[in-house]
Amino acid sequence: MTLAAVGGLELDYESFGHANAPSILLIMGLGMPGVAWPDPIVDGLVDAGFRVIRFDNRDCGHSGKVGGGRIPDLRIAIARALLRRRVIAPYTLDDMAADTVGLQDALGIGRAHLVGVSMGGMIAQNVAALFPRRVASLTSIMSSTGNPSPRVALGRPRALRAILARPASTSDVETLVEHYVRVFGVIGSPGFAADAELLRHNLRRIVSRGIYPAGTARQLLAILASGDRRALLARIAAPTLVVHGSDDPLLPVAAGHDTALHIPGARLEIIPGMGHDLPPGVQPLLVDRIVAHCRGALPTPEPRSA
Repeated sequence: MTLAAVGGLELDYESFGHANAPSILLIMGLGMPGVAWPDPIVDGLVDAGFRVIRFDNRDCGHSGKVGGGRIPDLRIAIARALLRRRVIAPYTLDDMAADTVGLQDALGIGRAHLVGVSMGGMIAQNVAALFPRRVASLTSIMSSTGNPSPRVALGRPRALRAILARPASTSDVETLVEHYVRVFGVIGSPGFAADAELLRHNLRRIVSRGIYPAGTARQLLAILASGDRRALLARIAAPTLVVHGSDDPLLPVAAGHDTALHIPGARLEIIPGMGHDLPPGVQPLLVDRIVAHCRGALPTPEPRSA
């Protein structure tokens, strides 16, 4: 991967496809580096004629870290968020949205199609709301608006416990891999068969970039500190596709309905059997939907005069 200077940080990114093709930025979720975007999704989008950029968010992977290695106490922050009280954080989703636009600047990309998953969907939403001229289209996958209603915000307790659990070691690769195998066993897609060996292979690649619990905690604080963003999302003018799994145990399907409801003109697609992951069976479905959505958002070329 390659480092780009963005504000006071460096973001690590990969670029695929022709540099002059329409650009798609893939924005990953909580604590996961850019390589968590499966290669078949990247390859499918490139084959469809797009330039694809995936990158590590701040406080993740090889990108710049904000603060030291001390892990914040998330229990207090979560309690304050549930009580709809202010949460203090080193940065918010707005700052992470500015990182995304800064990466576009560094790569010379004026407008891009944004595709975000989970927290990445929240970041993409904020970019579309705050930097409308930089967004050609928005695809928000298994994400939410920050609506604090328990029906929308709260997944199943077992799923919440799984993502908040700390691995026994952050230095031993196989310990980390087995930790995330257990996590995805809880939050994964019941309607799509899992390939255990492929999952472990992909997880080894992910954890080899480094797992940074303090950064993951700060990213979660950023989500909590950003609060209810429904009023902000009402400003989005970009063509928007919202994709959610019918069986998401972490962000219930109600979060997908809520997201589509509060983004003007958004189209909602529910994928039966999909949970809070990107298993092999879901990947071609997402590629097809993203490509169709991005192509529909592309400007129609002016007819050439005879």
